[in-house]
Amino acid sequence: MTTSNTGTGAVDPAVREELARLRDSIDNIDAAVVHMLAERFKCTQQVGHLKARHQLPPADPAREAQQIASLRALAESAKLDPAFAEKFLNFIIAEVIHHHERIAENNGSGPA
Repeated sequence: MTTSNTGTGAVDPAVREELARLRDSIDNIDAAVVHMLAERFKCTQQVGHLKARHQLPPADPAREAQQIASLRALAESAKLDPAFAEKFLNFIIAEVIHHHERIAENNGSGPA
């Protein structure tokens, strides 16, 4: 591919087409990520209800450490920055714990 900016604001149609193709792929991946996260949170909500019913703590530091180590290894093998993967998982874990705390406050009422 050649430089796309000619200085006049015109973009080579082939570059525009390639950019649109790549952006379509990014949009598809983003949609898949959102759906996968939604499915993950459905499962973690069930975990939260189970923990609340059995008076287990919302957080499980040993499990979290295990998941982080596993995700870092997966990230490395996928050529993704393991530190980024860990930050991403920590963000998700924090949200899950928050959900579990709210469920526990509501006495664990919810699906079996």
